[in-house]
Amino acid sequence: MSAKIYRPAKTAMQSGKAKTQVWILEFDQVIPRKIDPMMGYTTSADTRQQLKLLFETQEQAEAYAKREGIDYRVIPPKEAKRQAVSYTDNFKYSRLQPWTH
Repeated sequence: MSAKIYRPAKTAMQSGKAKTQVWILEFDQVIPRKIDPMMGYTTSADTRQQLKLLFETQEQAEAYAKREGIDYRVIPPKEAKRQAVSYTDNFKYSRLQPWTH
């Protein structure tokens, strides 16, 4: 039984950082998924794929995995690079590209 511990990135529909401060322990797929012949849905007999355990810190997630004997790997979060952009820069005469709609 193995798992990954990570902090989720914000979705494309978010402008803020809501729901990105928690750490998630998610189990790896053990049994491959298959297609249900009658309905065409993708199914799996492995119910651990449905679990996502939430923790406040990375250390809590690692302590839980060690306590339960779960092999884990930590995926470090990637911080977004923020560019300070001024609205007035759109109308500068020294723009490299012409301003268009």
